[in-house]
Amino acid sequence: MRSALITGASRGIGRGIALQLAQQGFGLTVTSRDESDLGSLAVHLREAGAQQVVMHAAELNARDQLDAVVRTHADTFGTMHALVLAAGVGTAGPVGDLPDHRVDKTFAVNVAATLKLVQASLPLLRLGAVDDPIHGARIIALASITGVYAEGGLAAYGASKAAVLSLMETINAEESKNGVMATAIAPGYVDTDMSAWVADKIAPASMIQVSDVVTVVTMLLELGATTSMTRLVMTRSGSDGYRA
Repeated sequence: MRSALITGASRGIGRGIALQLAQQGFGLTVTSRDESDLGSLAVHLREAGAQQVVMHAAELNARDQLDAVVRTHADTFGTMHALVLAAGVGTAGPVGDLPDHRVDKTFAVNVAATLKLVQASLPLLRLGAVDDPIHGARIIALASITGVYAEGGLAAYGASKAAVLSLMETINAEESKNGVMATAIAPGYVDTDMSAWVADKIAPASMIQVSDVVTVVTMLLELGATTSMTRLVMTRSGSDGYRA
């Protein structure tokens, strides 16, 4: 049985990915901030076909909670075939006006927690790659197109996602020889709650759909172990391709 740990699993892109992997029969460890949300999600995942579902609520900006999330997965599955980092926070505003606490939280959740979870998961992912030499193991992190192309008003968010892009490329350079490949997916606006703040300017129906991001994740998990894709940029149709 292939297994995956998914952050941000109770909502948006993370939820879509979790449901898809459940349909494929993965064993899943799901995490988000709210334990009651996870309980409801677990019911749906089991109904969708997940062979086993484990929940662990955690605050990603509390780094001391993250090792326990990975230990929960290890105690249940012993190995890990996919680490899907879908949780994140956004912040907007002119670069000169961004308050310290918002910048700190953005980098704590989007960058520091990502690195911490990768560090804790690598031994399990290496075992997963041995267990499944055809596919290897994958780390997939949700970044943003704003980490690739700068956009006014999104300085801290874009900088944090640029760090995620660089981090995945470096992890891939170090770990792909061990069968652990890393990819950052960098989409424009996706039709989720996180993008609701621009819905008056960009119609949700014209945003990238969660199902399309899920399709990309599914494709990555089915690639062979000899193939790496370190970044995938997803743009909104009708845009110039260089903005969220």
